[in-house]
Amino acid sequence: MARQTWDEEVDLLVAGSGAAALSAAIAAADEGLSVLVVESTDKWGGTTAISGGGLWMPNHPDMGKLGKQDSPHKAREYMDVTIGDVGPASSDERRDAFIATVPKVYDDWKRLGIRWALSADYPDYYPDKPGGMDGGRAIETEPFDAKRLGSWFSSSRAMMPAPLKTDDVWLLTRAWSSRDGFARGAQFVGRTLKGVATGKKLYGLGGAYTGHLMATAKELGVEVRLRTPITAVVKDDSGAVIGAEVTTPGGVKRIGTRAGVMLGTGGFARNKEWRREHHGIEGYSSAPEGDLGTGIQVGIDAGADVALMDDAWWGASILMPNGEAQFSVNERSDPYSIIVDQSGQRFCNESASYIDVGHAILERDKTVPAIHSWMITERRHAKRFLNNAALQGLGKLKKAGSVVEADTLEELAAKLGMDWDVLQATVTRFNGFCATGVDEDFERGRTAYDNYYGDPSLKNPNLGPIEKGPFRAFKIVPGDLGTKGGLLTDEHARVLDTDGAPIEGLYAAGNTTASVMGRTYPGAGSTIGPATVFGYLGAKHAAGRLTSITK
Repeated sequence: MARQTWDEEVDLLVAGSGAAALSAAIAAADEGLSVLVVESTDKWGGTTAISGGGLWMPNHPDMGKLGKQDSPHKAREYMDVTIGDVGPASSDERRDAFIATVPKVYDDWKRLGIRWALSADYPDYYPDKPGGMDGGRAIETEPFDAKRLGSWFSSSRAMMPAPLKTDDVWLLTRAWSSRDGFARGAQFVGRTLKGVATGKKLYGLGGAYTGHLMATAKELGVEVRLRTPITAVVKDDSGAVIGAEVTTPGGVKRIGTRAGVMLGTGGFARNKEWRREHHGIEGYSSAPEGDLGTGIQVGIDAGADVALMDDAWWGASILMPNGEAQFSVNERSDPYSIIVDQSGQRFCNESASYIDVGHAILERDKTVPAIHSWMITERRHAKRFLNNAALQGLGKLKKAGSVVEADTLEELAAKLGMDWDVLQATVTRFNGFCATGVDEDFERGRTAYDNYYGDPSLKNPNLGPIEKGPFRAFKIVPGDLGTKGGLLTDEHARVLDTDGAPIEGLYAAGNTTASVMGRTYPGAGSTIGPATVFGYLGAKHAAGRLTSITK
C-alpha cells in the first residue's frame, strides 16, 4: 500500500459523543493520548443525554456505604442466570471484563472529579434470581452545573434543566399520594432552590452524566467537533486500522490514527429501513435522530461481524400526537391500571422490566393484534400518580386518538372497538386479584422491582382495581431506548471480523455493539454502565497498543 497522506493525525479518533464515546475519550486522554471526538449531528451527548442517566455497576466500591454486600462472583452468577447463552456478544470473557472493570472506572472517574450518587433502593430487574439484589447496583452522578461548560453546553442534548435524579423519580411519581413521596418532593424542591441561590444552572438525569463527562474530557484537552460523521476507516497492508475518513462542513477529511479508532455512534433506532429488515416494524424510539447505524455500517464495511440485530431495548411506550413515543415506566406499573391487547385481554405482567413488557407486546402481536395495545386506567390512577404523557396535554392526546376517555368501561370498550364481554371478563378477573393481592395470571407485584413503582399502602403495591370512572385508555406501542444489535467485540472492546478475529486498531462500545447484556436488561443502567466500561476498556487497550507500536 502506498504511503497514506492525512489531513491531520491524532492518537485516538472517537466517533460519537454519548457515554461510550466520551468514556473512551476520557480514558485515553488520561493516559496522555491526543484525542479527537467527532459527532455526526449538531448536538452532543447522544442517547445518554436524554436518558435517565443511570449506570448498572455491580460491585462498585461504595456498596459498603449502603450497607450492602456484593461480589464479582455474585454479579457473575446473576448475569449468567438472567442473560443465559446468547453467543459471543456476551461471552464469559466479556462478562468477566465488565464486572472486573467496574471498580476501576468508578474510582478513576471519582479521581477526575466526577461525583457519584448512589441509588440504594433501586432493585435489579430480577431481584429474586440467584445473585440478584434489592438495591445498590444502580448509580448515577450528582446534578451538573451547565455553567462549567459555558456556551458549549448550548449544543448539549440534555433535556432536564433541574437537579432531578433517577433515584428521585420513583417517589416523585407519588408525591401527592404517599408520605415518602411528599418528603422526596420537598427534598427535590430544596435542592432546586439551593442551586438557584448559589447561581448554578443544574441539570439532572442523562444530561448530568454527559455534562460531567464532557467537562472532564474538555479539561483533559479533548477536542470535540460537531456535524462531522465518520464514513469509513482506513487500513494498512496488514489489515490494521490506521485512520478514518470523516465528512465535515468543508468536505471530506482523512485523519490518521496512531492508536486506533473507537466507534461509539449509537445504534440504528432511527433507521427505518434497517428496523423493517431486522425488527419487522419501523420503530417507535426514544433515541435521537442521529441514531442511524452509521458506526455499525463503518464496521461492517471494514469486515466486522454483527449479532443481536433483531433485538432492541424495548419498552411499552405511549404514542404521542407527533408520532413520537413517550417511554412508560411508572405509569404501567402503578396500581389502578392494566394493559390489554386489541381484543381486551391482558397478556403480561404490566409491572415487569420494560424490556420484558416490550418483548411481550411483540410476541402477543404474532397471534392477537397488540401493536397497538391499550393501557386502561381509572380515576385513582390519574389522581394519585404522575403520568408523563398526560403532562404533554390530554387535549392533544385525545384529538390524536392516543387517549380515549369514557364514563363507563362498557362505553370505553365500544370506543376502542372491543367486545364488551371480553373486556368485562378481563377487568372482573383482575379486580379479583386486587382483592386477594395475588395476580394468579402474570404474578404482577411479586418482586421488589415490581413494587418499586407502586403504592405501598395497598395489599399488593401494583394491584388496584379498575372500577371508578372516568376511565382512560392510552395507546401503547413497542417503543425502545435504542437497539441492542451491532458489531461483535471482545473483552477489550476490539471489533471482531467474520472469522472471530480482532480488527487491529478498531474498537467499539455502547449501542454500536451487540450488547453484553444479551436479550435482557439485568438492572437500571444496563445500557450506560457497559457503554462506559467498554469505552474505557477500548481506550486503555488502544493506549497500550500505541505504547507497543512506538517501542
